[in-house]
Amino acid sequence: MKHAWTSAVLLTTLSQQAHAVQYLNTEQAQKALFPQATGFTEQDWLLTPSQLAAVEQLAGQRPNNPHVRVLKAQQGQAVLGYVVLDSVIGKYDLIDYAVGLNADATVKQIEIMAYRESHGFEIRSPAWRAQFAGKSASHGLRVGDGIANISGATLSCTHVTDGVRRIAAVAQVMLRP
Repeated sequence: MKHAWTSAVLLTTLSQQAHAVQYLNTEQAQKALFPQATGFTEQDWLLTPSQLAAVEQLAGQRPNNPHVRVLKAQQGQAVLGYVVLDSVIGKYDLIDYAVGLNADATVKQIEIMAYRESHGFEIRSPAWRAQFAGKSASHGLRVGDGIANISGATLSCTHVTDGVRRIAAVAQVMLRP
């Protein structure tokens, strides 16, 4: 009896882990977001208390950390944009993603880097991710208002969208005068 119970627990654990997929590492995400970049420079944006409040007002949520790791994409001396790596909780596990931002703080593109949930992996589809292009923190970055939901992936859609909106708000506060 004890052996059957142990086997059932092991099978359940293995089946849950089998859904974890690493799609891109940091370097691959950078190149996917900015294929024409000749280099990436790491930056650390430190948000002041007033900037944190501005982000919260724009995004409807406050960043978890005032330090934001940013990778500036460059082609020679020209700044192409920025890459921000982030994670949000799906239903139970983290979703790692990268946001490519244009120099004007609008979203260029997003990439799903790792997905650990058993359902909702459809958020990685090019059609769903393409909805983010050109959007800003204050325009069209909400599920049901600019971003379509995917049946069976509601929490993943909502949480990634909220995360992208937060990152776009941080970029707007940091990049726009």
